[in-house]
Amino acid sequence: MELPTYTSTLANGIRLVIQEVPGPPVLAVVVQYGVGFRNEPEGRSGFAHLFEHMMFQGSAHVPPEGHFSLVQAAGGTVNGNTYQDHTEYHQIIPASALDRILFMEADRMRSLEITDTKLRTQIDVVKEEIRSNVLNRPYGGFPWTVLPKALYSKWSNSHNGYGDLDDMAASTVADCADFFDRYYTPANAVISLCGSIDPSQAEDAVQRYFGDIPYRATAAPQDLTEPPPMQPCVIAREDRLAPKAATAFGYRLPKAQTELTDYAAHMVLSTLLTDGHSGLLKNRIEDVSSGCGLFGPLKCAGPDTALIVATHDEDRRDETAATIESTLTRVADGDVDHQSVEVAVDRAGSALYRSMDSLLSRASSAGCGELLFGDPRIMAALAGCLARVDSRAVADAARRMAEQPTAAVHLTCS
Repeated sequence: MELPTYTSTLANGIRLVIQEVPGPPVLAVVVQYGVGFRNEPEGRSGFAHLFEHMMFQGSAHVPPEGHFSLVQAAGGTVNGNTYQDHTEYHQIIPASALDRILFMEADRMRSLEITDTKLRTQIDVVKEEIRSNVLNRPYGGFPWTVLPKALYSKWSNSHNGYGDLDDMAASTVADCADFFDRYYTPANAVISLCGSIDPSQAEDAVQRYFGDIPYRATAAPQDLTEPPPMQPCVIAREDRLAPKAATAFGYRLPKAQTELTDYAAHMVLSTLLTDGHSGLLKNRIEDVSSGCGLFGPLKCAGPDTALIVATHDEDRRDETAATIESTLTRVADGDVDHQSVEVAVDRAGSALYRSMDSLLSRASSAGCGELLFGDPRIMAALAGCLARVDSRAVADAARRMAEQPTAAVHLTCS
C-alpha cells in the first residue's frame, strides 16, 4: 500500500503530495481544502456543499461549467465531494493534460467569480439534489444526516451537512465571498498527484501555476471537542417511502491522531460484527451493516463516529437493539474465538487495500492524510495497525462501544 511519497510546501502555504506509480500515462489530480460541513456558519446548513458547486461556476479565465467540459475534452473525468472537515475536487486525466488542469485549479483558487445569478442557479440545483437524494428516496440521507444530532451537542458536529432548504435559500453572495476568503486559501489546500509522473517535473508544474497566488490567512480552526455524552439520546424520524423500519446506533471513536491502534481495533470489530455471512450480527439480524466513519475510515479529523445500522420490522425494534447490545457485551467479555478475530483482521486489512486500489483513491487518501492528520502516509500506518489487532484489542473496542449511552435514530415507516 505504501508508495514512494514526495512532499513539499510552496511559499504561499500550499502543500504538495506526489506519488509516482509506474504504468500508463494517467494521473489522478486532487485538490483538497480544509473546510467542510463543520465550518458552516450556524443557520447556513449545507453551505459547504453549495460552495463546492460554486467552485465550478467560473473564474477569471474559465467559463461557468468550463472545468467539466475542458477536463472531459482532454479525455478525463472530474467531480467534487464535501465531507465534515474537507472538500475535495478530483480529476483522472491523461498525463498530457496536467498543465490544463493545474491552470484551471489555480485560476479558481485565485479568482473565483461569484454572482447572484450563479448562486441562485446553484441553490436550485442543490435543492433538487436534496429532494432527489434525501426527501424523495427511501432511507434518503439515512443515517448520516440525522445520527450526529443524537451523538453530539455542538452545532458544528451535529447538524445536517447536506443542507436545509430554507438555510440554502437564505445564502448570499456576501456569504460566498466570506467563505472563500476565510477557507479557500493556499495555506488551507493540499494538491495531490498520483500516477506516471516525475516528481520533480510535477513540483515544477505546480510551482509554475500556483506559486504566484498570494498568501492569505486562513480562519482559525474551531474547537470541535466535546465531553462524552452522559445520557441516552434517541431521535425519531418518519420515512413514508421506506419499506421497513430502521435503527441507526452511533458511537464515539478513538481519536485517530493519538489512538490509531484503537481506531483500527474498531474497524476489526465492525468486520467481526457484520462482514460477509459469518458476521456475529449477520447471523441474528437479517439486514445490518456497520462501519467506522460516516463516510469511511479517516475521512474526518474528529470527533469521528462508528455506526451500526439495521432495518427491521417495526415490532422488532427493541429486539434488534437488545441483540446489538448483547453481541457487543459478548465480544467485550472475550466470548469470541481467536480464529474469528484473526479472520476479521484479514478481512478488514483486505478491504482497506481494496479501497486503495486506484490512482484516485491513493491520491485522495494521501492528500486527506496530509490535510487532516499531517501525514500523507497515514493509510499505510492504519494498515499496519490493523495487522497487529488481537482479540484483547477487539474486546476493548466492544467494551468502549457497549459502555456508551445509547445514541440512536429510530426511523419509522408508514
